[in-house]
Amino acid sequence: MASSTETPPVPVVEAPVEEVAPSETPPEVKAPAARVNYLALAEVVLRFLLFASAVVAVVVIVTSKETVNSRDAKFNHSPALIYFVAALSVAGLYSIITTLLSFYTLLKPGFCPQLLSHFLIVDVLLLGIVSAATGSAGAIAYTGLKGNSHLGWGKVCNVYDKFCTYVGASVAVSLFASVVLALLILLSLYSISKKIPK
Repeated sequence: MASSTETPPVPVVEAPVEEVAPSETPPEVKAPAARVNYLALAEVVLRFLLFASAVVAVVVIVTSKETVNSRDAKFNHSPALIYFVAALSVAGLYSIITTLLSFYTLLKPGFCPQLLSHFLIVDVLLLGIVSAATGSAGAIAYTGLKGNSHLGWGKVCNVYDKFCTYVGASVAVSLFASVVLALLILLSLYSISKKIPK
């Protein structure tokens, strides 16, 4: 008698296979957004405001001619107003150049790292020039408005009212330009101080 030991067949269990769609692509990785340098943007805006205020002040005072009883009142009759026009013309030209350079450094951040310190030095000098011009033109405008009884200078603004209005408006715009220059100096100092390693 032969004994046969047969082993029963072992059932084969197949593991479920996950199907991966060949058209499926990995999720897109977004490139990091370019970081906006708000200090550089503020500098460009302030330099443009300096340009606009310098040009407006010069145009207003140059067009301030008034004739009463065949006598003219013009800005070039006063050395202080001539200095005022010259100083604000220089400020306007300087602001055109620095606005373009600041805009270029905004687009290309590593363009010229020393540019900010050079701007700071010239901004301080220009603030002194524009402030002195504003003060001298303001003194002429005040004397024209109120006169000076101690020196026997009479009021002229009651006769040349248009001229005095233009000079006063031009001095006010120039005062705004002086404030913009002061803000530019503070902004430049802050930007430079951020670059100093601690």
